[in-house]
Amino acid sequence: MTDVWELVRAERLALVDDLAALDAERWDLPSLCPGWTVHDVAAHLVDNAKVTRFGIVVAMARARFDFDRQNQQGVDRERGATPAQTLDRLRAVADRRTGPPAPLDSRLVEEIVHGEDIRRPLECVRDYPAEAVERALAYQVKTSVSVGGSKQRVAGLALRANDSGIAIGDGPEVSGPGAALLVAVAGRTAALDALTGAGVDTLRARLR
Repeated sequence: MTDVWELVRAERLALVDDLAALDAERWDLPSLCPGWTVHDVAAHLVDNAKVTRFGIVVAMARARFDFDRQNQQGVDRERGATPAQTLDRLRAVADRRTGPPAPLDSRLVEEIVHGEDIRRPLECVRDYPAEAVERALAYQVKTSVSVGGSKQRVAGLALRANDSGIAIGDGPEVSGPGAALLVAVAGRTAALDALTGAGVDTLRARLR
């Protein structure tokens, strides 16, 4: 398998390229993350890239162990005064190889899902490497919702990617592009329109 950090670096640089083409006002569009703009999610990815095993403990303590507060504090800290400044910060962390005390494939989930949080409102399409999507989806579906995964959401469903050989689980089928499957099981209802199959209504209900 490819070194996960090489896959992460490729996603960071691809997003830098897409954001570099934007007019400044488009950075203010709402992302798929409720309450966050495209600019906010980009800042969140800068903060994510700087996470260390010790640093996340300190950050959570400062946020009084409120995960949402900790994330917002990271956005406030890393969001530049201008989109150009935030873009420079995102470019500067592309090569970082640090993360929280979690399996490394969780870093792929962060980059791809948040990449789609940005790209979908902008109607910007990326052809993600199949390996990156497969590893991210495999990690996501075996990880509990309580720690950011999707295990309970996909229980009893069969996920099938129609653009690769990804096939996970048994039961009523949910099929579509691999990236759309990943984004949907990660809790984004906007991706459901790209999916078909007898299991889509079940997944939709669970996302509510």
